[in-house]
Amino acid sequence: MTAYEPPGGPGTEAFDAVVLAGGAARRLGGADKPAVRVGGRALLDRVLAACAGAGTTVVVADRRPTARPVLWAREEPPGGGPLAALDAGLRHTAAAYVVVLSADLPFLGEETVRRLIDALQDSAGRADGVLVTDPDGRDQPLVAVYRAEALRRELSRLAVEHDGLTGLPLRRLTAALRLTRITDPVASFDCDTWDDIAAARARIREHGHVLDEWISAVKDELGIDLDVDITELLDLARDAAHNVARPAAPLTTFLVGYAAAKAGGGPEAVTEAARKASALALSWAAEDAPDVPDAKPDAGTRTGTGQDTAPDAG
Repeated sequence: MTAYEPPGGPGTEAFDAVVLAGGAARRLGGADKPAVRVGGRALLDRVLAACAGAGTTVVVADRRPTARPVLWAREEPPGGGPLAALDAGLRHTAAAYVVVLSADLPFLGEETVRRLIDALQDSAGRADGVLVTDPDGRDQPLVAVYRAEALRRELSRLAVEHDGLTGLPLRRLTAALRLTRITDPVASFDCDTWDDIAAARARIREHGHVLDEWISAVKDELGIDLDVDITELLDLARDAAHNVARPAAPLTTFLVGYAAAKAGGGPEAVTEAARKASALALSWAAEDAPDVPDAKPDAGTRTGTGQDTAPDAG
């Protein structure tokens, strides 16, 4: 895993991430909420994709398969609440900034994580953290970035005052921190109920990025990490279907993927293989057109037998 380096380049703080995924999900009837799929991907995997730039990602929950490698932690006793879980995860981090997330955020993306980190850095030490607010203006302390030093200081104080962190609500922590806020009504959407899950699933199928969602789900399922130019591959499929035959479209894209893998993989290999296949499809279609305009043979032209012909006499 590589450290976060936003468009601004070097100089931006690296960060670690702590994802809290061990809640009881009572409003879902005790279902394994992090494993619930939205848009073909587990909720936990969607959140892990959003914080993929973290140097270290710690998931506080029982171990489970995930689409990307993480460290695992567990509060003692299990189910001890968000502050106990945060403390357990924080012990495995070293970066100055820590992104803290719940595992039920289907629309959280890397862009929001970048905004949070940039906002905290821009505060020049005047804030201990930056969190997202929902459309109603409510704070979302589990969609946030904090200064690790401030978290450790306040968690330690609370543990002393309350003889531990078990059962303490998050507001005990956030009330002691200097916080600023950003608004992101999409990223702040969380899934607490089955109605929320249904709404998230419907939204993914209705918005304009369903192909992006599908490709991401397939990549997670197949365990591959590759930037895919969807437009490029759709153009290739169109060329194959239009210039060869409709069944050629899926077969050609499969062969392009196979060729790219043999060439070492990566976006460049896909682009080159797609370019060659598109050119072949166009040349295939061109064979249907005559090379020269139709014309009657001239008198006295040579036949395919190599003998001269003469015009009819009569």
